[in-house]
Amino acid sequence: MKISDRVSKIAESATLAITTLARSMRAEGKKIIPFSAGEPDFDTPACIREAAKKAIDDGYTRYTPTTGLPELKKAICHKFESENSLMYKPDQIIVSCGAKHSLFNAILALCEEGDEVLLPVPYWVTYLEQIALAGATPVPVYCRQDTLEVEPDALRESITPRTRVLVLNNPVNPTGVVYSEKTLAEIAELSLQHDITIISDEIYEHLVYDQKPPPSIASLDPEMGKRTIVVNGVSKTFAMTGWRIGYSAGPYDAVQAMSRLQDHTTSNPTTISQIAAQAALQCPQEIIQSMVETFNRRRTLMSTLMNALPDVSFPFPRGAFYIFADFSAYLGKYFCGNLLNSSFDLAQKLLREAGVACVPGSAFGMEGFLRFSYATSEDNIETGMKQLRSFLENLT
Repeated sequence: MKISDRVSKIAESATLAITTLARSMRAEGKKIIPFSAGEPDFDTPACIREAAKKAIDDGYTRYTPTTGLPELKKAICHKFESENSLMYKPDQIIVSCGAKHSLFNAILALCEEGDEVLLPVPYWVTYLEQIALAGATPVPVYCRQDTLEVEPDALRESITPRTRVLVLNNPVNPTGVVYSEKTLAEIAELSLQHDITIISDEIYEHLVYDQKPPPSIASLDPEMGKRTIVVNGVSKTFAMTGWRIGYSAGPYDAVQAMSRLQDHTTSNPTTISQIAAQAALQCPQEIIQSMVETFNRRRTLMSTLMNALPDVSFPFPRGAFYIFADFSAYLGKYFCGNLLNSSFDLAQKLLREAGVACVPGSAFGMEGFLRFSYATSEDNIETGMKQLRSFLENLT
């Protein structure tokens, strides 16, 4: 059977590939330290789970409108107004099957053949493939090596008459970078000058340390709301990755285009999950704060232990739950006679030989780096960093 060129060109997610290999090794009885998964290791809060159970008992098991339950959309509007100073009407909101689905809707609705999409590097693995699926051309914009932040001047130099969209993630997966309001304002100015639409992925919005959550770029100028699609969801903030609820907001015409696309792909997200998401948005903020405090302790611990590794460097993460570290000094070395030519070689060998699962930087567009998630216990962090050090010491 012939597979379409469109799908044949899609690369397997390196994140999921490493996670799958780790699971298979675990099923064989091997102890694996999980630094690869991009999800909180907490249970979904009880108030959210109870709302879902009640929804089942109350008969919320049928279709909803494609764009989501009216009550949930109102809750999302309230969240945007109270937390982000963004005013949306319910018909400017679309609820989807996870933030990844929301991003896909936005990219497919906005991009077509011949369009160019600015993509800061390192980037989350799925952005690249979604842009390609839309037929557009991703234009990598490389960040500073020391801070791993994209600079407005670098974006400016990459703009051409064909530039249509900028995909902006803040806080950033995989680096933990949190862009300042000043930098966001400069990027917003570029957008306005060159008529560039911004897809702002704010899924890690509340997982920020040492500072307040950053503002949404859509809120910095009244005109920015007219050219920004804001994407968010409940997966990271409320430990609801498996519930598959994301949402997006933006100009009416763009959201309606995304709605038509969703009409003929998935239709509505799971009704029960929508009820749970509404409960999440109405839960006490203490639930979020407790998780952030735990992540903060883990961030400090992992950063301290990784800083002690020879020839490894990384910017101190300010948000999300990742460290993106430069291991390029170890490429070209051997482990038991096996040459480690790439970050994928390094990550795979580290998993197979030391039982430490992380994600190669090549998946994010930066060779020589590895991404470590600290969404795991402090015991795992201490054990994993010890095994990582031992592995590196045995390279020749």
